[in-house]
Amino acid sequence: MGNAAVDLTVRRMKFGFDARPTGDKYFADGSIVFSHTVALLSAIFPPGEDIFVRSVRRYLDEITDPELRKRVLGFIGQEKTHGLQHRELNEQLAAMGYPTAWFEYLLQSTERMEKFLDKQYPSPDRLVRLRHFFLGFTVAAEHFTAVWAENILNSPEIQTMMYDPEIRNLLNWHALEELEHKSVAFDVYRALGVPESTRIRWMRFDSNLGIPILLAFAWLSIIATDADGRRQPWRILRETVQMLRNPMWKGFYSAMRPFKDPGFHPDQIDNTELLETWHRELFGDDGQLAGHLK
Repeated sequence: MGNAAVDLTVRRMKFGFDARPTGDKYFADGSIVFSHTVALLSAIFPPGEDIFVRSVRRYLDEITDPELRKRVLGFIGQEKTHGLQHRELNEQLAAMGYPTAWFEYLLQSTERMEKFLDKQYPSPDRLVRLRHFFLGFTVAAEHFTAVWAENILNSPEIQTMMYDPEIRNLLNWHALEELEHKSVAFDVYRALGVPESTRIRWMRFDSNLGIPILLAFAWLSIIATDADGRRQPWRILRETVQMLRNPMWKGFYSAMRPFKDPGFHPDQIDNTELLETWHRELFGDDGQLAGHLK
């Protein structure tokens, strides 16, 4: 089953981030580095999801295929909901000492620039290369997050690493929906006839520098805000190596390789069984998240 056949349900969720989580500050396997990395990912998701939404929504009027248009609307709804839920988690993480607000603020500079340009040049026929640049970024980033999502849902070890149950619930729900809509931005890209070279260049950047950039910012987060981490440099080095070997990142570079082929399509990677399993696990009659639906 290709992902074009997946019904993109926009699920309104409510997680338990109203009060500070109990337990260790280092909620990801008790690791300083891994916990800062997960917090960083959560911090960049809201502005990142907004970039994805803007990059496809500005072409909505040009999409003539009713089925693709329906999927784009589902994609927008899911991504906007992800951003809302991660913002709630980010407030929680900020109270725990993580600099989530700073990282989100840095990425919001892109939003300010895009909104200014969209107001000054509302026609998609203007600034074509720049707008294709953002769409190409979205297509590559959606593949990056789909690989990340597949690793999370395939790994019992990752499930046990997330000590806080609501953070684990949020990541599982987010991962499921990333796999559901993994081909939407790609299909918009193809429908518009954007050159393959744009997305391939972005994927080369993501596959070579995505994880090193995340790691560098996680270290910056520790240096700037975590006194316990600063006092334990050898622990930080050891945990960095351990994190890069954990299942969340397993096979990342090899999974990026097919995307660089001109004829690649995300639905060539069949996630049917994984999606069906996690639909039951999360939203079946006795699903883990059935009570989280609004």
